[in-house]
Amino acid sequence: MLRCFLRTVIAMRSNNFAFASANHLPPGKNTGASPHRRSWIAYIWVSAVLCGLALCYSALVFADDESKNATESSTLQLESEVYVPNDLWPTQPLMEAPSMAVAPPEPLTPPPLEPVNIMLDWFLSPQHAVILLAHEKGFFQQQRLEVSWQIPGDPSLPTKLLAAGEIDLALGRQTQLHLAAHDGAPLTRIASLVKTPLNAIVTINKGEDADLDALGSKPLGFATQEGQQLVLPLLISETVRQSEHYAKPRAVHFETADSLNEGELEAIADAFFHTLPSRLATQGQSATVIRYDALSIPRYDGLIVMANRNTVGRRMETWVRFVVALEEAANWIIEHPDEALDTVTAAYPRLDSSLTDEHWQDLLRRLALSPAALDIRRYRAMETFLQQRGITSEILTVEQLAIDPHLGQ
Repeated sequence: MLRCFLRTVIAMRSNNFAFASANHLPPGKNTGASPHRRSWIAYIWVSAVLCGLALCYSALVFADDESKNATESSTLQLESEVYVPNDLWPTQPLMEAPSMAVAPPEPLTPPPLEPVNIMLDWFLSPQHAVILLAHEKGFFQQQRLEVSWQIPGDPSLPTKLLAAGEIDLALGRQTQLHLAAHDGAPLTRIASLVKTPLNAIVTINKGEDADLDALGSKPLGFATQEGQQLVLPLLISETVRQSEHYAKPRAVHFETADSLNEGELEAIADAFFHTLPSRLATQGQSATVIRYDALSIPRYDGLIVMANRNTVGRRMETWVRFVVALEEAANWIIEHPDEALDTVTAAYPRLDSSLTDEHWQDLLRRLALSPAALDIRRYRAMETFLQQRGITSEILTVEQLAIDPHLGQ
């Protein structure tokens, strides 16, 4: 700012010199109050005023910067001390703050469980272990399901009630599903619990080897539709049927052991080979088991879960959670076989009498560890077998018989 003032003075002195030369006057000579001298003095006065204003402006800017710096340096921090005048803070609080909750918090309401009812295929038995364990270990509850089951009064009831929409799910055998579907029942398989047949021909030992050719001429019984339509035609030849001594096979329903003990029948075409021989042994009877492989019947799923095909799409999310619980239970049984056996027999004591350790180990080898997985080849093979034997007139597609819920189809 001072530099600017000096430049102004020098410039005005130069102008004054120039004016004096123009009038032939020596510089610095007192010429009186000439117009040129008055102009030089005015320049000095204006420059002084401008310098004063500039100094005032600089002082104001410096003061403003100092004020900003002071404000920034006094910004409240977490560790800053704050002074509050007494007049702004009452000596007594307006109300006492509670030191603890007056009442305990409301408990969290668990989501509601979706009810699912199943009809078993037979009396409660070890083959139902996966469902029993899923219930006892809480795997169904973890999937937000409340599963209950009931025992049918007749082996043919589960598929009939399921087709009518009276129950949510039904247990059965793959062969039972094929025959029911060909009869028009809207059923579909959604899970497999046991991957091999649990039924077989059980005969009473009478001091002679069991002979399939001779067995057809003996008094026979059957418990299920598969036994009547699938097994007996393979046992009884057309010649035997036309014989005058031919005895028509009899339906025994659930009375398989009693029918053999009473001597009325010599063989059951579709008995459960894990339980019937044991029951007969407790009554002093010796039995022989003939597996279906001897009759060239294709291997099939021994125990499946069926749903109504008309509602399966609407309830697909429920069935997905259901088979997840089944998978958890099946794998838990394999990992803890002894504890699983103890859990089942403790919860259902009646199973202990018909279940030996040997039978339990054999059953574990047959469990499906991925219940939802669908063996397409197996269902196609059974359809082909039924048509070739003349039991059915057409072949149903796998999509008409079974689905994998995880795939949504």
